[in-house]
Amino acid sequence: MSASEAGVGGPETRRVLTASLVGTAVEFYDFYIYATAASLVFGPLFFPGESPSAQLMSAYATFAVAFFARPVGAAFFGHFGDRIGRKSTLVASLLTMGGSTLLIAFLPTYAMVGWVAPALLCLLRFGQGFGLGGEWGGAALLAVENAPPGWRARFGMFPQLGAPVGFIAANGLFLLLGLFLSPEDFRAWGWRLPFLLSAVLVILGLWVRLKLTETPAFQKALAEAPPAHVPMAEVFRRHAGALVGGTFAVVACFAIFYLATAFALGYGTTTLGYSREAFLGVQLVAILFLAGGIVAAGWWSDAANPRRVLMAGCVMTILIGALMGALMGSGSLFLIWLWLSLALLAMGFVYGPLGAYLPSLFPPRVRYTGASIAFNIGGIIGGGMAPMVAQILADRGGLFPVGFYLAAAAILSLAGLVPTKVRHAD
Repeated sequence: MSASEAGVGGPETRRVLTASLVGTAVEFYDFYIYATAASLVFGPLFFPGESPSAQLMSAYATFAVAFFARPVGAAFFGHFGDRIGRKSTLVASLLTMGGSTLLIAFLPTYAMVGWVAPALLCLLRFGQGFGLGGEWGGAALLAVENAPPGWRARFGMFPQLGAPVGFIAANGLFLLLGLFLSPEDFRAWGWRLPFLLSAVLVILGLWVRLKLTETPAFQKALAEAPPAHVPMAEVFRRHAGALVGGTFAVVACFAIFYLATAFALGYGTTTLGYSREAFLGVQLVAILFLAGGIVAAGWWSDAANPRRVLMAGCVMTILIGALMGALMGSGSLFLIWLWLSLALLAMGFVYGPLGAYLPSLFPPRVRYTGASIAFNIGGIIGGGMAPMVAQILADRGGLFPVGFYLAAAAILSLAGLVPTKVRHAD
């Protein structure tokens, strides 16, 4: 079926797809600007000067706060998304996430207000994670519940495309700051600029989302029966198998992303000795393969089904894990780029179809809650500890054990996908 025959391409469709993309773009933009700032400046700026290592560990601890906040946000926003609707909940999640990111730009430092500074940083980091917990699930539902027949996966890939968009925006900005600012200027005030500029994405997202109407699937579910009184309780009581399978299905994509970006950047700039600018440049080129993989997976999923494509992506990920030690461990920048490109291409096939797959596991009345909780808990399992575990493995045995770790994550996702099938393709 062609786009014109399906009614795809009109102003309302473009508005829906833009609205679903922009939130995840903010999410990944936020991840990288915070991660980079935490590794470069947050330690000495927001914590007492006991030792540089203690300051850095404290800064990384604030980074981890968001992982604990995300499932809480998923339950909270999922509750209201299933009871009052997708549109208003998505506006609230974006405001929470974007507002917290913007306010970090105005934080006082430890030298100014003492322990108030790290306390405020942790509070805003929690706000970021809390908002993010409700963002992906709502964005995916906004896309797939507005999709014409036969287009669910291609509509569902638009939230996933926010990952390369946010990555390019964040890393491109830090490359520019590295070129035009001295380390002293970046430490003094330059680190605040990426947080200030996040407001541009947030304003764009709000402008688009406030013009949306409610999704047809939610309207139909509301007309057929009252909303679930406690959606999370209904998910755990009636859809526990789908929740567990969906959670495991997410693990591989987060493991690839964190290993090919956060861990690879740290390993490349320390153990391998490349400059931050050189390695960021390599990653910026490799991330284009993620975008290509997402698009290809979306088309393939509509031609076949998302579950089959996700399973194929897991097999690809196992092979990528087996190649990690030989390619990335070679020290050659070209072979490192090759591995990163292959890894991110494989991520497109274990990430792109999730926008269509996870919502299909739950009925519309509890879909926001179920998809959001599965995605965010899977993110903790697949990505929360991945950089730290990978670094420990690399320190003790090089990159081959890290590759096996990635393959194990893919096997775990396969174990979740095999018994879990689509039940609600409305």
